[in-house]
Amino acid sequence: MSRRLTRLPHGITIQQPVETIDQYKTPVTEWQDFASVLASVEPINGREFVLLKNTTSELTVRIRIYYYPGITTAMRVLYENRVFNIQSVIDYKELHQEMHLMCSEVFNSE
Repeated sequence: MSRRLTRLPHGITIQQPVETIDQYKTPVTEWQDFASVLASVEPINGREFVLLKNTTSELTVRIRIYYYPGITTAMRVLYENRVFNIQSVIDYKELHQEMHLMCSEVFNSE
């Protein structure tokens, strides 16, 4: 087992999109829990830019977890009251012991 993961202080939920049909026969994407795991949530960098007269901030975060097969970039991570979009899934050192989920969080302010 990797020494780097001895402290995983955060509980996260990984969700997957599920397509359903609403009462008007319109496709709707709903989020369904895939897994709840312990993790280390580590901010990497942030940036701020203006988009359509609104200031937008983006935060890049690395989330480290024990290896959990089946996680894809179509999924998202819930941590406290925040939502992170998974940008890439990395099997750290290809040992099937530790995964890094590279994620982004976008904030819009007017």
